Amino acid sequence: MSSGKTTQAHRVDTATGLMADARFCESPNADDRPDATTVDTLILHSISLPPGDYGGPEIEDLFMNRLNPDDHPYFATLSGLEVSAHLLLRRDGELLQFVPFHRRAWHAGLSHFRGRTRCNDFSIGIEIEGSDDEAYTDEQYVVLPRLVTALLQAYPALTPRRIAAHSDISPGRKTDPGPAFDWLRLYDGLRTAAESKKACT
Repeated sequence: MSSGKTTQAHRVDTATGLMADARFCESPNADDRPDATTVDTLILHSISLPPGDYGGPEIEDLFMNRLNPDDHPYFATLSGLEVSAHLLLRRDGELLQFVPFHRRAWHAGLSHFRGRTRCNDFSIGIEIEGSDDEAYTDEQYVVLPRLVTALLQAYPALTPRRIAAHSDISPGRKTDPGPAFDWLRLYDGLRTAAESKKACT
C-alpha cells in the first residue's frame, strides 16, 4: 500500500539547490564543486544498512557521520568513511536530501564517465534504498521518474542519456543498483512524465 508520499509533486529550487518536498538533513560530507562546473550527469546508487535491512536510521546516520561501528559487525567496516549523496529515496517513497545540488556530494568515489574522471565534480547522486538482487518498490518507481524529471528541468545539461549506474562509472568496484533495478520502468516513467508535461502546455 502506498504511504501517500508518492503523490507529491517534485520541484527543484535552483536558488538553494534543494528539492522542495524532500526532508533536508545537511551532511558534512560535501564541498564546493570546481569553478564553472556544469552539472550534467545523474548517478543512481543503491544502499541498505545493514545489507538487506530497510527502514532504519542507519543510512542517515552514515551520511551524517554518526553511525556507531559497535551496533553491527558490518558497521565496523565503514568506520571513518565519509560519504554522502544528494538524495536518498526510501522504499516507501520518502525523499531525503543531504547535499544541495550546487555542491559536491561524496558519492561516486574513484570513477570515470565518458572520458572524464572525478564524477563527483559534475554529477548528482541519488541513493535508492535497496539491494542489487532484490526488487525495488512500486513507490520508488513512481517517485524516481518524477524527481529525475524535476532535475532534468532544473539543470538543462542533464538528459536521460546521461543517467548512469554506479556500476557504470566504477566497473569492477561497484555493482549497484544491480540487476534488480528495472531501467525500462524508469525510462517508461520519464516518458510518461514528459508526455503529461507536453499535454499541459
